[in-house]
Amino acid sequence: MTSEKNKLSHLDEANRAKMVDVGSKPVTARAATAEAIVQISNELAAAIRENKIAKGNILEVARLAGIQAAKRTDQLIPLCHSLPLDSVDVDISLEGNSVHIKATARATARTGVEMEALTAASVAALTIYDMGKAIDRSMVISSIRLLAKSGGTRGDYTAAR
Repeated sequence: MTSEKNKLSHLDEANRAKMVDVGSKPVTARAATAEAIVQISNELAAAIRENKIAKGNILEVARLAGIQAAKRTDQLIPLCHSLPLDSVDVDISLEGNSVHIKATARATARTGVEMEALTAASVAALTIYDMGKAIDRSMVISSIRLLAKSGGTRGDYTAAR
């Protein structure tokens, strides 16, 4: 038998998917940071370093795509709440043959922003793939994960390295 504490919040008594009612939760400052890593070829890494991607500056376009995606998370993930985001920051760096993406979402709200941060990192990674696929179709997107979250009744979380 599942304890009340471990019960999945997005299922009702009949195990049907439901949107969680957060109306009685306090409004608090919340933040979440997520990452994604894209492994790329030497050729694509060189093209990024030299800003020779035909579609434009791949890292900047991916950064903007991540920000835009975070703002639309509720339209992509069926049971996510619409959140008034205070900010979204997406940092992208080329490190050898890896593109490292770190996305942070912040809101003053009744529910967390983990999904917004994860969506930003994921869509930024997909944008790297889209813009670089003419050079490297073998890219691998990996390590999409939550790094940290703060705020809310469940407290803070930091992922193990």
